[in-house]
Formats: sequence, C-alpha cells, structure tokens
Amino acid sequence: MLRLAKTFVHSHALAEEIVQDTWVGALRGIDRFEGRSSLRTWLLAILVNRARTTGVREARSVPVADTEPAVDASRFNSAGAWAAPPEQWVEDIEDRLGAAQLGGLIRSTLEQMPERQRAVVMLRDVDGLQSDEVCQVLDLTAANERVLLHRGRSRLRQALEDTVGGVEHRVP
Repeated sequence: MLRLAKTFVHSHALAEEIVQDTWVGALRGIDRFEGRSSLRTWLLAILVNRARTTGVREARSVPVADTEPAVDASRFNSAGAWAAPPEQWVEDIEDRLGAAQLGGLIRSTLEQMPERQRAVVMLRDVDGLQSDEVCQVLDLTAANERVLLHRGRSRLRQALEDTVGGVEHRVP
C-alpha cells in the first residue's frame, strides 16, 4: 500500500499518512463493503482515491499529458511484437552493473513516468494484481490499462537497454 501511495505523492511521510488514513477509512466503512470486488481491490481503491486527492493538493504544477511515444514504432513487427528481443545480459549482470545500481535505475525510471503509467506498472508487475483489478482500482478502461502498462514496461526496457546493452534503437 505504501508503494502504491508513493506513486501519487513525492513525500514518504505523506504516503505513510495516506496508508494510515486508508486503514482508518476502511475500518469506518467496512459495513458498506458490498463484496462486489475482493477486499484487497476495495482497500486499494480507497487508497487510490485518498492518494489522488492528496496528490492534487500537493501538486504545484499542472501535469502534461504523456503524448510522446515511449518507444520508436520501428522496434515492433507487423504483429505488434518486439522486432528484436533484448540482448541476453542476465548471466553477466554483476560484471556490467551492480544490483543496487540496477534497482536505482528502475526506481528512477519509475519516478519519471507519468502518475497513472507508474501506478499501472507497480500494481501489475510489483503487486501482482490482475488487469481487471487494476482497472477497478484506478478506474481505467481495459484498453487504457493495456496502453499504460505497455508504455511503462517499454520505458523500463529502454532504460535497461541504455544501461546494460541491447538492441541499438533509442527513444527519440
């Protein structure tokens, strides 16, 4: 929950406060839980609503829409799959980049993503939620969730390839 809250606000302390408020709100409203979703999804939806409200209050600038493509379209084949798989680097990752540096790169890339994109990637790939659960929690359509997940994963892949090697295509 803390990890998800931090995708909406920049302060760790504020994210902790959001999680605490979420638990208090859930305890106060448990009698209104109708069971139309899992308890986890219901709880995360409460958290997202509180985090969004807090994030809007915290924001000092108006966010700009994510209009640029995350990856050059030429990297995909006609079926929509990657045209060339990434270079194998898993075996010698410790020689090329320390695990702590790699973690820092991933965190940095996640922080640079637009809020919704980051939240989708975190919920799907870190927290293990299914697509329909992410849609419920973030109030997204299935198509929008797929686009945000694809763009987020593409940005992460590009950052990894830029750092540890891979296909020689770059985001413009």
